[in-house]
Amino acid sequence: MADALSIIPSSVFRNLSDKLYEKRKNAALELEGVVKQLAAAGDHDKISAVINLLTTEFTYSPQANHRKGGLIGLAAATVALTTEAAQHLEQIVPPVLFSFSDQDSRVRYYACEALYNIAKVVRGDFIVFFNQIFDALCKLSADSDANVQSAAHLLDRLVKDIVTESDQFSIEEFIPLLRERMNVLNAYVRQFLVGWITVLDSVPDIDMLGFLPDFLDGLFNMLSDSSHEIRQQADSALSEFLQEIKNSPSVDYGRMAEILVQRAASPDEFTRLTAITWINEFVKLGGDQLVPYYADILGAILPCISDKEEKIRVVARETNEELRAIKVDPAEGFVVGAILSIAKSQLSSEWEATRIEALHWISTLLNRHRAEVLCFLNKIFDTLLKALSDPSDEVVLLVLEVHACIAKDPQHFRQLVVFLVHNFRIDNSLLEKRGALIIRRLCVLLDAERVYRELSMILEGEADLDFASIMVQALNLSLLTSSELAELRVLLKQSLVNPAGKDLFVSLYASWCHSPMAIISLCLLAQTYQHASVVIQSLVEEDINVKFLVQLDKLIRLLETPIFAYLRLQLLEPGRYTWLLKALNGLLMLLPQQSAAFKILRTRLKTVPAYSFNGDQIKRTSSGNPYTQIHHHIPSGSQISEDGEVNQDIGNSSLHNGINFRSRLQQFEQMQHQHRLHAKAQTQLRNISTSSKEVQRPEEPQRQPSVAEMNRPPSRSSRRGPGQLQL
Repeated sequence: MADALSIIPSSVFRNLSDKLYEKRKNAALELEGVVKQLAAAGDHDKISAVINLLTTEFTYSPQANHRKGGLIGLAAATVALTTEAAQHLEQIVPPVLFSFSDQDSRVRYYACEALYNIAKVVRGDFIVFFNQIFDALCKLSADSDANVQSAAHLLDRLVKDIVTESDQFSIEEFIPLLRERMNVLNAYVRQFLVGWITVLDSVPDIDMLGFLPDFLDGLFNMLSDSSHEIRQQADSALSEFLQEIKNSPSVDYGRMAEILVQRAASPDEFTRLTAITWINEFVKLGGDQLVPYYADILGAILPCISDKEEKIRVVARETNEELRAIKVDPAEGFVVGAILSIAKSQLSSEWEATRIEALHWISTLLNRHRAEVLCFLNKIFDTLLKALSDPSDEVVLLVLEVHACIAKDPQHFRQLVVFLVHNFRIDNSLLEKRGALIIRRLCVLLDAERVYRELSMILEGEADLDFASIMVQALNLSLLTSSELAELRVLLKQSLVNPAGKDLFVSLYASWCHSPMAIISLCLLAQTYQHASVVIQSLVEEDINVKFLVQLDKLIRLLETPIFAYLRLQLLEPGRYTWLLKALNGLLMLLPQQSAAFKILRTRLKTVPAYSFNGDQIKRTSSGNPYTQIHHHIPSGSQISEDGEVNQDIGNSSLHNGINFRSRLQQFEQMQHQHRLHAKAQTQLRNISTSSKEVQRPEEPQRQPSVAEMNRPPSRSSRRGPGQLQL
């Protein structure tokens, strides 16, 4: 310090700390002259002493005017040194940078002015301080004083010019600082950052594209800024980078894909649109690099397909189609399980379009990578079953197509039907609202006969008798009305003449026994009219309840539809179809006379032509057990067909085309006996529940039937038909 004081006149130091700017300026000019003389003499030690004095006594002084004088003095010394200033920058620049954070705005202003003058002199030599200068300018760009902001802006422009012409700038050292600053929310700082990114990207020798993943997220974050100008600048920078990506042979798609996936879920529409646009280009350009990220990309695309903004929906759909069109083998890193997991999660989306596309993906994977998908079947099967309850018919139909594709294998077919029945059992609304649609569609996709046989086999042993009855009624209604099951109806009509029809009839009969009206409908469809009449006469009082009458009402109305046109035409030959007449009259007798169904059926029967029956026919169609009576009224070696005609050379009168109707009747009666016992048990439980809530006189408890009694079929004598008394 002593050397410096001896070199510089005391008046210069005194004026450097004066409150008047003019005095400080004149003192700086005198200081500049002295330093020039020292530089000419090559006495750099004394120059260092002067700079050290300016730093310690002035720029770090607690007095604001001293700090201002120190800054202008350092700038003057640098100007005096000109080309030799570089060797003293380690002393000069740090105190100036320190002053950028001074509490006095005027000091900060003079710090900008000083560094501006220093930079003009040393140019590229001060690049070594670039990160510190950039950090300081970043903060000053958001300064509360407008004059400081203006000074910082001028300095910033000069630094940009120096960096663009310098070959010493290190982008690798700068990027970590830039990445850190990209999270700042201040609007002025964001403008400052975007400006620098744009400038650096314009320099041919600086590869900003290679470091784009480091600051891409920050740029996307600016797209939702409240300032329109910042949004526009960020979008412009992103557009320029996207164009460079299209023209670049080498791009790190992977790291950027992760950022884009996150930004595609942004609450800001503009951000989502930009992100999905980038993803669209990446899918087209990325190739093998994007294979490990396909699942994440799909997870971003599917929600955007249902976006409220049409532009986003359009781009998302296009991207989805592009991605699905790419065929990649699991050996190339394509993870089927990850894609399935995304598709499964999107099946619970609130948006129909997203759920539909998720199902399309599962279907696509099944077609391309069936073995791999089936390995994950246990993880997605329950979700696919739940999707059958979807409020959208289109979703349900697509789910059924996926199920049908899975069920091509026998073991998966059985699993599907078992789980389907289980879902119908636990979700009554599914059976009620979607049952018919599901059954019809499965019949189209998987062969109607196969589906009905499997369902019948499962329902035959169903423990929940109430559910079994409801399910059979639903299946029966679809069988009688659905156009998809027309071929099945044709086959059943041939039950008495076609072995395939007979097998189907017998297969369905076992489970149709859960519902008397379903059995009667099946017999009318199969033209086993004699058996239909026998079933009707086997009904007892407990069978004819409200539910039965409702089902009977539906059947009577169905008899008037084109499906049963053949049956109505057969009424034109009452002599040949006497059992049909008896069956229909039996149904008529079960209907309340005031019901609409009674009037419909009676009107139809009135149109039947008069026919004179001979004695044998009357006996054959009389009440009682027809199988026993037939055995006594036809010649040995003959068989009576279901339409009443006698055929020779068949021995067993109760066996028609291999169908043992006597055995079928016993099967029906046993099942109905179980239903009656079940109904009684349910009634007793309800009565007990009701009585427990009321104060009643103790009564003798009613004996519960034993297990053996519940499983014992009714005796022939306990069954009474219409007009018969039980003794």
